Amino acid sequence: MSKQRVLIVGGRIENVRKAKEQGHEVVFLQRPELFLADHAEVVDAALLVDYRDWDALAPLITAVHQVYGFTAAVTTSEAGVEPAARINDLLGLGGVSHEVVLLLRDKLLMRRHLAAVAPEITVAAEELDGRESLDRFAAAHGYPFIVKPVDGIASLGLQLVRSGAELDGVWETARELRGVEHQFASAFPIERFIMEEYVDGPEFSVEAFTFAGRHVIVAITEKLTSDNFVELGHVVPARVDPDSADAIERCVHTFLDAIGLQEGPSHTEVRLSDRGPRVIESHNRPGGDRIRDLVEAAYGFDIERYTVAWAGGTLPEPASRPPLRQAAATRFLSAEPGTVTAVEGAETAAEHPDVLTVALDIAVGDTVRPLRSSWDRIGQVVAVGPDADTALALCEKTAAAITVHTETWADATE
Repeated sequence: MSKQRVLIVGGRIENVRKAKEQGHEVVFLQRPELFLADHAEVVDAALLVDYRDWDALAPLITAVHQVYGFTAAVTTSEAGVEPAARINDLLGLGGVSHEVVLLLRDKLLMRRHLAAVAPEITVAAEELDGRESLDRFAAAHGYPFIVKPVDGIASLGLQLVRSGAELDGVWETARELRGVEHQFASAFPIERFIMEEYVDGPEFSVEAFTFAGRHVIVAITEKLTSDNFVELGHVVPARVDPDSADAIERCVHTFLDAIGLQEGPSHTEVRLSDRGPRVIESHNRPGGDRIRDLVEAAYGFDIERYTVAWAGGTLPEPASRPPLRQAAATRFLSAEPGTVTAVEGAETAAEHPDVLTVALDIAVGDTVRPLRSSWDRIGQVVAVGPDADTALALCEKTAAAITVHTETWADATE
């Protein structure tokens, strides 16, 4: 097979390296401020532009395609899924269409679509369009219910509404969050909100890869969450009974068919209610939080590699889920909000042979924020073991051995 050339939209440098390892040439589309010397050493060509600005990108990408003739546009990042889809549509390259991506990115659009074609896997939902809409939704569907941004990520802005006494506060919080400047506001602005029925029950994500409309469920990931829904850890494979696992997999097959996903990765979040599994949200990219590493450690399937290189034809198409090799888990690190004064135990914690990663995202002098979204977490531990309980226990033991000292803001004023 002749060498293939792929366009990779954003993402980490490992994306490029894995495509190169499969023998592909890489045209890299990246924002100028994120293009590093390391990128320059491995890419075959680079287009440096804010790829979120489609009006600016469309004529440039058309010209670049005429010169370099890449055969697919792919991405592993949430910010890249819409540009990649629009590029594939514009140039007739196939892959995931922009129409499908919009169904995944816009949670209200997704709910309305599922209500029409697969009501058994979704819940009631309406747009929050004024204070009175909260009263109407509560009257129609009861408590509790969820209010969250239509196209938000990382649990930012998600609120659980338990009673009518909370409605005024929920409305004020939603108003305050509209247009708020957060660290990723340029890529994920908060503008519209959705109200939807709350699904009680354990939460999972399903990691899959689709080959010409055939969905291969690679893993079911168990989620550990805080009271405000921020993810605190993940376990692969999920500790779930076979009947429940089958129901979750059927739910995701139904969902991916209903959405019309025909190619590539997906990361679908599901809650297992007493009425059966219900889809919470989904993304046509590998799961974040190093879930890709958990899946590879557990099943030997590199979903990131498949994402960037499958279209080039150098990877085998699995008939089904690969056999389980071992379990893998991750736990996120935490500390009291404040200014970091010392970090202890990280180097020693990483010495255990079954600890794959100890990653700290803070250093002395940095600020630990209250845990309101996934972006407020300060690091994570990844470990493996013969079973899920053992892998998770090692994560928790390793995380407990790492101490992040902070000077809280209250301490600083005393």
